[in-house]
Amino acid sequence: MKRIIIITTSFILLTIAFTSCEVLGTCKICREITYQTGRGIINEGPEAEYCDAELIAIETKDDLVIGDKRYYWECR
Repeated sequence: MKRIIIITTSFILLTIAFTSCEVLGTCKICREITYQTGRGIINEGPEAEYCDAELIAIETKDDLVIGDKRYYWECR
């Protein structure tokens, strides 16, 4: 019985360790925003958690301006 509990606990802890971004490093929740001059925010993309290299790539992107629309990332 003790063996089953130890194996189950180990499996749960390993699963949490490999699926959690927090253990790996810096993580933030980001979304892409579309802003139109004169109208304000017209579209907000879904939020997703980004960590380490992906987060750095998003945070270093410049705003994309096409006509009167500006596309940018917002992270918290």
